[in-house]
Amino acid sequence: MSLSSGTAGWIAIGAAAGALLALAFAFFAWRELRRVRAGQEVLLGGGKGDLVDFAVSLQARIDDLHRAVDEVAAALTRVDRRVDESVSKTSIVRYDAYADTGGHQSASIALLDSARSGVVVSAIQGRDYARIYVKELDHGRAPVALSPEEQEAVERAMAQ
Repeated sequence: MSLSSGTAGWIAIGAAAGALLALAFAFFAWRELRRVRAGQEVLLGGGKGDLVDFAVSLQARIDDLHRAVDEVAAALTRVDRRVDESVSKTSIVRYDAYADTGGHQSASIALLDSARSGVVVSAIQGRDYARIYVKELDHGRAPVALSPEEQEAVERAMAQ
């Protein structure tokens, strides 16, 4: 089978056109790849890895961050518990325990935590003596009845 010179010329022209089209496509693909690589270098900070390695390392860092946040949250819960159990509510009430004394020399001090547990210390001053009483509170309940002044000290402390 023989090809005429005209047919062979058209085939050659078609092949050249196809080659030019392929070359143009390769140039545009190369230019687009350069643009993507430049963006990738900006994202990766000039590192040699690819986006997949970067995404894996980023996920590992995010996982570490989640663990750190969980640890901080647990520590904060422990601190909250310690603060709730510490003396954080205080009040003092000064008064005259006896009618013949003056100057509000007696006092009741409430030292409580946020659950209304702690102690009430009362110092009763008389002319010839001083007495100190300590009463324990557990969630607002005392095994020994509180005096009105002691109850006032507890109420003032809890109002803070």
